[in-house]
Order: sequence, then C-alpha cells, then structure tokens
Amino acid sequence: MKALWFDGALKLVEKPIPKPKPGEALVKLRLGGVCRTDLEVLKGYHDFHGILGHEFVGEVVGPPESPLLGQRVVGEISLSCGTCERCRRGLARHCLKRRVLGLKDKDGAFAEYLTLPEENLHPVPSGLPDELAVFTEPLAAALAVEEAAPGGTGERVLVIGDGVLGLLVSFTQALRGRETHLAGHYREHLCLAEAYGVITWLAAELSMTEFDLVVEASGSPSGLELALGLVRPQGTVVLKSTYADRFALRPAQLVVPEVRLVGSRCGPFQAALRLLQRGGLDTRPLISKVFSLTEGPRALKLAGEPGILKVLLSMGN
Repeated sequence: MKALWFDGALKLVEKPIPKPKPGEALVKLRLGGVCRTDLEVLKGYHDFHGILGHEFVGEVVGPPESPLLGQRVVGEISLSCGTCERCRRGLARHCLKRRVLGLKDKDGAFAEYLTLPEENLHPVPSGLPDELAVFTEPLAAALAVEEAAPGGTGERVLVIGDGVLGLLVSFTQALRGRETHLAGHYREHLCLAEAYGVITWLAAELSMTEFDLVVEASGSPSGLELALGLVRPQGTVVLKSTYADRFALRPAQLVVPEVRLVGSRCGPFQAALRLLQRGGLDTRPLISKVFSLTEGPRALKLAGEPGILKVLLSMGN
C-alpha cells in the first residue's frame, strides 16, 4: 500500500498492508485530515517516526468476522493496554503504555489502510458525507473544553487562535449559548465564526478586558502568554495547543490571581458525530484544499503555510 512516511524526512513509500491483531479491524481509508500536530511532528514533536496522520474516515474491510465489516468509521486515536493501573482506574486515555495513532508508536492514517482496535471505532451515520465525518476527531477535541471547564451559559469566553481547532471551539461554545469571543489573524477566518454569533477580534485590536474562560488554541507559546493576561482572577485557561517549543511559565501568573490552567486533549466522538449529523454546524467551509495521497508531501507543505485551514488527503476511493 502507499503511505506517507516520516523518518526525519517526509516521503511517499510502499508498505505492506497491516494485519489486524485479535480485537482489531482493518480499515481502508477514504479521507484523512492534516492537523497542526502533524506539522509539529515534522519539527520533532514526540520524536515520532512512521506513518503520519490521525484524523480519518474509512471503511472496515476485515477481518471477515468483524461486527463493523462494511461500515464507514472514524476512530479514537489513543490505544491503551487495558491492564495498567491507570486503565484500571478508568484513565485509559492516559494509559502508562499508551500508543497514539500517527503520533506515538502506532502507524497512522496517511495511508491506504490502517488497523485499530474495534473498540476505538465509531460507525459514521448514513447520509453524513466523508468531508464532514473526517472532522469528527478535531470536533470532539473542541467539545472536550466542556469537560475541562464546565460552566453556565453566562460565562464570557475568549478563544485565542483562528485555525481549525480554534474555530471549532468558538462554534461549539457559541452553540452552548455563551458570550464567545474569538481572536485571530485572518479576517476571512473570523467571518466564519461570526455566522455562529461569535464576537471576533483581530489579535492586534483585541480589547484588553477580562474573561471567565480563555481557550488557548493558537499553536504558539505567545498564545498562552496572552491567555494568562486576559483571564480574570480565579478564572480558567484551557490549553489546547501542542507544539514542540517550550513555554517559560512564571508561577506568579497562576498563584497570585488563583488561575486554573487546564490541559485538554481528546473528546467525545459520539457527541461530535451527533452534532455533525443533525447539521448543528457545517465544517465544509474549513476545507482549504483536497490532495491525493500521492501528493502528500505537497499537501503538508501547504498545510503549514499561513492562513491555510484544513487540508485533506483523499486515498483514491
């Protein structure tokens, strides 16, 4: 099969079709989405070598006895051992032996096939197009903000970063009825959020006021600095960015104003699929371009350019 492989350099290679282990399914991939985290891998994040990609929609083609055979699926990206102390405590997402699709010790979705445990897979509702279903993983990550910082509809929320994840967070926070603000650098991106009732700001013009909840999704250390400067005392900052760089945190930034800094990663796939199915939001305007898998290196290069939103890879189905 064709696959997009990274071993310090990014290249299209031929690899054997993976064989599913007991409890796993073989998935023939249809669409994959390029995430900013994939771009951070190219800079050394997780020191990952292998097949990139963790956002996908595909069809289960094996084994013959799989209950999901023939179904379109999306998949949760963390693979747990099921036996360690964390797994026994219900923290499988943080398994001590955790592998992560396309990011840590597990070949990913920028290929013609992948394997995943059947328990990681979620059927895609009939009628939901691939170009919407492929957003399930990032939309679930956006919904995870609610788990990290549950609150009432009266909260004032600021989202920093007008990339795909920041936009999805702003959409979902606004749909919850909260006064939601979005700060970014691209007027055309901010306009997409305004359709959901989001109040938008170019970052250079952001009103220096205070917010109950600040979600940092800029993908840059400067975004966290801004977030800590705009959250109210005893407010919450939810950190969504993952990047290879470091951030020099001064403890007084948290201790003196008694601010909560919360990390947030994966989220609820079923809730994301339901939201997409009922038409609660339309992710298609977030697609910048679709490439074939054979154009993978060019696709990731474009994805890293300023102002580009979601780049998709079509596996030729």
